Order: sequence, then C-alpha cells, then structure tokens
Amino acid sequence: MFCRYFSFFGLCLFLPTQRSSLGHGSSLHGRGTASLPGFENLTMGYNKYLRPYFGGEPVQIAMSLDIASISSISESDMDYTATISLRQRWTDPRLVFHGNKSFTLDARLVELLWVPDTYIVESKRSFLHDVTVGNRLVRLFSNGTVLYALRITTTVACNMDLSKYPMDTQTCRLQLESWGYDENDVTFTWLRGNNSVHGMEKLRLSQYTVERYHTLVSKSQQETGSYPRLILQFELRRNVLYFILETYVPSTLLVMLSWVSFWITLDSVPARTCIGVTTVLSMTTLMIGSRSSLSKTNCFIKAIDVYLGICFSFIFGALVEYAVAHYSSSQKCAAKVPEEGPANELTEEMEEVNITNILKNSITSYKQKISFTSIEISSDNVNCSDLTMKNHEKIKCALRNKMHRIIGYFTIQNPGNVDHYSKLLFPLFFMVVNVFYWAYYLYF
Repeated sequence: MFCRYFSFFGLCLFLPTQRSSLGHGSSLHGRGTASLPGFENLTMGYNKYLRPYFGGEPVQIAMSLDIASISSISESDMDYTATISLRQRWTDPRLVFHGNKSFTLDARLVELLWVPDTYIVESKRSFLHDVTVGNRLVRLFSNGTVLYALRITTTVACNMDLSKYPMDTQTCRLQLESWGYDENDVTFTWLRGNNSVHGMEKLRLSQYTVERYHTLVSKSQQETGSYPRLILQFELRRNVLYFILETYVPSTLLVMLSWVSFWITLDSVPARTCIGVTTVLSMTTLMIGSRSSLSKTNCFIKAIDVYLGICFSFIFGALVEYAVAHYSSSQKCAAKVPEEGPANELTEEMEEVNITNILKNSITSYKQKISFTSIEISSDNVNCSDLTMKNHEKIKCALRNKMHRIIGYFTIQNPGNVDHYSKLLFPLFFMVVNVFYWAYYLYF
C-alpha cells in the first residue's frame, strides 16, 4: 500500500500497490473491494469554472423538491417561510467511469466541481443548514451523472389579495432560476413533472390548508438574455372556523342584543340607553381588535371589515331608533298640554272681561292685518292666491306649504309603532344582508 496525492480532490488515498492501467473512465480494483472512480483521469483536463459541454449544447438540469415545512405565512409582510430539500441532476461527461455503482462523496468536495448557479426568485432571506455539518449531498454515477442536494430555509415573497379575508385563497410560488447561465448554456426541467415535488400533501399548517399544487416550466426575459425558470405554484385556503368563533359569532350576538331594547318601553330611558351605548362600545372594541392583528394591511377593505361594519350599522341604527321614538313620544305629549292650558285660561278671561267690548274695539284692526298675520303665524297650509300678496311673498308661501306637507308626511303619529315595526324589520333586513354577504364571499 502507498499513499498517492491526487490534485483533483486534494486527498491522500491509500491504494493497492498492484493496480491496473487507468484509461479515461477506468476504475481501480483491489482484492475484495468495490470499484472506485479513476480519480487520476478525472483530474486531467477538468476545469470547474467551465460548464459541461462548454461551447456546445446546453446542460440539461433536472430538479426535484422535498417540502419539509411551510410556516410563518405573514399577511402583513406578504411572505412565507419554507424549508426545502433541493435536488439537482445533470450529466458531466468529464466524470464518466467504468462500473455500475454510484459513490457518495464528502460534501466539501463540491467546491472542486462545477455546479449550477440556481437561485430562488423573490427570496428575502435564505440560508443553508449546517448542523452538524453542511447539509449538502454529492453523488457520482458511472455515466457521469451528478446528484447535488441542498437543504435550504428561505423566506419568499407572496403577493396576497386580502379582499376576501378570512375566506380567501392565496396562490404562492416558489421559483428557481439560473442566475448567470442563459438558455443557451443550461436548461431547467422537472425530473418527473408534478411528481417531482414531495411533502406538500403531508403539510399541516395552522391557518391554511394546501388545496392543490402544480409545476411549471417558464423563462425569464431580461435585458441580458432569456433565463430558464422552474415554478412550483400552490394554493392555500384559509381555515375560516377560527374567525367564525372569534369574530363573526360575537358580532352577530351583539347585534341581536341591541334588538332587546325594542321590547323595553319608551319610558325606560336608562335601560334602553345603557343597552344601546354598551353594544356600540363593545362592537367598536371588537372592530379595533380585528384590525390590530393585521395592522400593516389596513389599506385593504377585507370581508371581515365589511361584516363588522354591517353589524356596527345595525347596532347604531337600534340606538338611533330609540332616539327617534323617544323624541316623537315627547313631542306628542308636549302637544297635548297646550290644548288644555289655553282653554282653561280663556274661560277665566271670559268671566272677567266683557267679550262684546273686545270685539268692537279690535274688529277693525283684525280685518286689516289678517292677510299678513295668517302667513306669519299659521302652521297649516295657507291660501297663496291672495291678490294683495306680492310675488316673493307668494313664493315663500308656496315653499312653506311644501315644507309643511313634507314634515307632515314624515311625522310619526303613533310613536309606539316605531318599536313594533323595528321588531320585524331589523331582524328581517339583517338576515337578508347576511344571505347576500355569505353568498358573495363564498361563491363569487
């Protein structure tokens, strides 16, 4: 046995003293030992700075992926973090040797081989695992095929559309591209199409479920040329059950709680006011809490924001309904008091004053001023066709009559009917709005 130094690997190998002559691709044989590549001849003429088939046809690189995990899917940062095992295969005729076996080499020897300059498009942060040693694999096959595997954790950008959050489905990509070699130098292919990706069906994510995934082969057109690109595209559907229990159910119950005030009499001002104000404040707190979790995505009008806005509108409407009903009831009570008061005062005055003398003294002045004072003090419709009225006075009279008719149309004659109709209209309208809301965001 003797120690021979090979410049290709920079190693000292102990080989048998009796060995066969090595031609290109020949192998060493020892008694009872497996065939080893002819390292001497592999060093001859090999240049790691030149790709295989340099100056000729492009190198075909087949890839496959093992997805270990997809985590930290961030809506605020629009990215996801994945741990993958990237395997690349290509054939280098300079590494052909006799035999039908493959040999796994020390990962540190990859520095002495030509490897593709593959990078992850749209990657924000990436690193190779190095515990306990660098997680890399180099395997040589007798036909010159090289298998090069890496274990990588990367954070990749993913443009998300949050308009249907939390009933959304996001489509993310993992793109692999050659950095310096264009399509005239290398070509990228998936090793077995969709079957080149493993582990996606076994993933268990906290908020998402992997709906489907597929592989694509594309090209990236840039100023410096056309570069090969492989794409893994997958769809993530958000699990909405958590948000139903956390947000949708509490907000719906708050709306229903605001309807309790319709069954309380109008005279119970503290009770109805307390219910209205409490539900409004609780709904406001719920809205602030739902938006604080996605503080950096407030530019989106999300589906959950629409629903919370609907619930807040119904709760606020219930509070306004009581204000309208109570105001109408107060106005009606106030209108009854003057009708009884002047009648009693008039009776007392008639006992003290001679009505005949009053009529004689005031009849003349009353006839002169009746046409003007009727316009100023009457709250009812007046006759605007008086010939003594000027044009602008007739216009004011017509507008006043129009306003009286409009106000009379919206005047609530029976304030008790406000609560009676609200008991039916508020729940019915809320159910209709919910039907349209869920139908739109789930099926459109």
